[in-house]
Amino acid sequence: MTARPAFHGSDIEKICEYYHLNKEDITNFGANVNPLGLSEKVKRAIAGHLDLLSSYPDREYSSLRQTISEYCHIPAEFILPGNGSSELISLLIETLAPRHTLILGPTYSEYSRELSFSGSTQGYYHLKEDEDFHLDVDDLCRTLENGYDFLILCNPNNPTSSAILRGDMERLLTFCASRNIFVMIDETYVEFAPDISAVTAVPLTCDHENLMVLRGVSKFFAAPGMRFGYGITGNREFLEKMKEKQIPWSLNSIGAFAGEEMFKDQEYIRQTRELILSERDRMYQAVSQMPGYKTYEPYANFLLVKIIKDGITSFDVFERCIKAGLMIRDCSSFQCLDGEFIRFCVMMPEANSRLLHELGTG
Repeated sequence: MTARPAFHGSDIEKICEYYHLNKEDITNFGANVNPLGLSEKVKRAIAGHLDLLSSYPDREYSSLRQTISEYCHIPAEFILPGNGSSELISLLIETLAPRHTLILGPTYSEYSRELSFSGSTQGYYHLKEDEDFHLDVDDLCRTLENGYDFLILCNPNNPTSSAILRGDMERLLTFCASRNIFVMIDETYVEFAPDISAVTAVPLTCDHENLMVLRGVSKFFAAPGMRFGYGITGNREFLEKMKEKQIPWSLNSIGAFAGEEMFKDQEYIRQTRELILSERDRMYQAVSQMPGYKTYEPYANFLLVKIIKDGITSFDVFERCIKAGLMIRDCSSFQCLDGEFIRFCVMMPEANSRLLHELGTG
């Protein structure tokens, strides 16, 4: 019997090599990147400003921080740009030096990886499938009483696409402040939420100094190769300590310039939200009606789906789809996710219809 291959995440090159496929023929539903691609307006702007590479970026990123300030409706002095959210996660953990960390799971593995370089213990609080991955805030608070000083969560969460809404988040942050627990919220997917204001914790940074929100441009603005992220906190002392540890000119000149252009492109933002919100609803309704699958109300640009057909595994569905040129995510590698689950993001309408057809005929 041939051993089942082990693929990590959306390792498209390895997958194509194994199945003898061409990367160009694959529609990647596993990467969660905006299918519109990089804004044409931003492309033109970058092409016309390549001479920026001949000069250092502004060490304070003053213009970029002001643009983010206007985009997020938050003071510019709350903002720390960085080389992707990965750098900021690392800087935050190094600066905070937590002793006991609780991670809301299942979630992105990078949090655990960065914590492994610190002296912190790691614990997981499991979102429960039988509660449709909705958070029980009171139960989480009871768990946090067990000596934790740092809480990490992704909102909307990857891979569940669930979200903690504003009222519950305020209760959680108030509780954590009373126990001297610092909270890091990764909002990579928040701009895809049906109502951003109902999910984002950015406004709460004005009232809660035990909070830092991280965002980036990889998914919504389709720019993972730019490696540009930013952190937001009202704790100026903590932000300055992070900045002291940060490598100077962490974000290059083109990245800083392009970031400004992205946040100003209102037409691209409108088109993205119009596409994702309509197609996500169509896909959610379609999968909800398919026998053999269970899905959950999505807040990000992807759906988590549980396979409830006897004898069918997540790998079986993954393999059937990849052979049809459709790459979804087999979620068996996610910690705290028991059962057979797949995840796929919203792509262009025609590709989405092909995937729905493939799932419906399996």
